[in-house]
Amino acid sequence: MALIITDECINCDVCEPECPNGAISQGEVIYVIQSSLCTECVGHYDIPQCVEVCPVDCIIINSDITETREQLQDKYLALTVV
Repeated sequence: MALIITDECINCDVCEPECPNGAISQGEVIYVIQSSLCTECVGHYDIPQCVEVCPVDCIIINSDITETREQLQDKYLALTVV
């Protein structure tokens, strides 16, 4: 599953630099996560770094996008293999 940022986001700017895949960017109103780049930090860390640093807990699982840990690992490999 990819993560999403809810409208509770306060635009504190701490999540964007933590994403190892560059999946987080400033949207029109709040930060957004590009699901095609989000691996929930699989391959990089044990837990999603954006969730770790978010002071308002506004980053949650996107229930519309279902991915297994294996699929996230495959996505990680596709994003990191040069």
